[in-house]
Amino acid sequence: MTASSLPWSTPRRLARSGILLASTIIASACSDDPGSTAERPVVACDGDTGITLPEGFCATVFADGIGRARHLAVTLSGDVFVAVLEAPDGGPGHVMALRDGDGDGVAEIEEKLGDRGVNGIAWRNNVLYVAADDRIVRYTLPDGELRPADGPLTVVSGLPIGGDHERKSLTFDAYGHLLVNFGSATDVCQVSNREPLSPGIDPCPELDYRAGIWSFDGRAIGQTPADGYRYATGIRNANAIAMDPRTRDIWVAQQGRDSLATYWPLLYPPEANARLPAEELFRVIEGTDHGWPYCYYDAEHERKVLGPEYGGNGHVVGRCYAAAEPELVLPAHWAPLSMRFYQGDQFPEHYRGGLFVANHGSWHQPSATKPPGYNVTFFPRDDDDLDRRYETFADGFAGDDRPLPEAARHRPVGLAEAPDGSLYISDDQGGRIWRVYYRGPR
Repeated sequence: MTASSLPWSTPRRLARSGILLASTIIASACSDDPGSTAERPVVACDGDTGITLPEGFCATVFADGIGRARHLAVTLSGDVFVAVLEAPDGGPGHVMALRDGDGDGVAEIEEKLGDRGVNGIAWRNNVLYVAADDRIVRYTLPDGELRPADGPLTVVSGLPIGGDHERKSLTFDAYGHLLVNFGSATDVCQVSNREPLSPGIDPCPELDYRAGIWSFDGRAIGQTPADGYRYATGIRNANAIAMDPRTRDIWVAQQGRDSLATYWPLLYPPEANARLPAEELFRVIEGTDHGWPYCYYDAEHERKVLGPEYGGNGHVVGRCYAAAEPELVLPAHWAPLSMRFYQGDQFPEHYRGGLFVANHGSWHQPSATKPPGYNVTFFPRDDDDLDRRYETFADGFAGDDRPLPEAARHRPVGLAEAPDGSLYISDDQGGRIWRVYYRGPR
């Protein structure tokens, strides 16, 4: 392959029209001592970025109008790679490389890689791994470079597609194994998907090839699903997947099933659609079964119960006593799409080692004025464990328009951390990426 045929574009400067830089100045670089008085680069935060943050935090619009921005990866030198599912004009997606050359919190340089929509992305040892629905490819990029030295090389192809949950997300474990989410093709493995009163197929054949986490050799190329193995099963869809650097545990956030009251109106009141089941966050231990499609988690009763498709009535536990329980939960249908364990020291001590979760937002419209989800939540760390109570870290993405999600201005998807400890948040509705800084007292 010649240089002229490689799938990247010529670097260009990003236009900054519509991005207002206010006069608020913050200290954005991290040092070995969080309380250090060492000189820090100054960054002007935007006056109105469209989101709200806790006191002491502010944000810049790092990039805008780039299309359906999904997951993010950041290199050691601070370059940002974003998986774009669809271009702003509705055309094919790609990977967008973004660089903030002058340190003002806004990207000025962009580079495009590839010519197909992508979702998951990861950076490891100067190699960029990118997940489309049916394959994972990789590019070699020496740190500090936006143009690949080679690629795309196909790591694994023939991944399962079709049905409800095609998007692939990925992470690496501590040993270099590539872990990939294979979402389910159906809601709860019914004979007729998403049809009222349709029973579940038992046993569910999808569990052999979907609805779990699969492991592959991250160094090899030319693999197929037969070269990997099922790491964990019974996971409906875990777009959010990450390794905890402190413990080396793999965590996922599972998106729970839909439409209990719609499918089974004699067993569930109408409001059950909006309040059940909880979104589950848990460590993924090799060989575990988390219960899909037979079970769902009822946060009000703090237990997994048998789904009505398999003989349940909202109370019966049955075979679900053996399903792995979640360690943390979020409200129903918030659709967590990414997670990030915070490792920097720019944010206050309260945030260090804790877990950020980006929630895409629900299509349910409860009577409450606050939209369901459409936020970034945070679970603080208490010694080695995460607090079960979450906090709202970033909010206001959806705006005040209804109905959601069609009228939402922004919907959070990706999370990544810059070398200086600031936090990136991507959005696949408005095509925006924010960079969040702390500027309060230490």
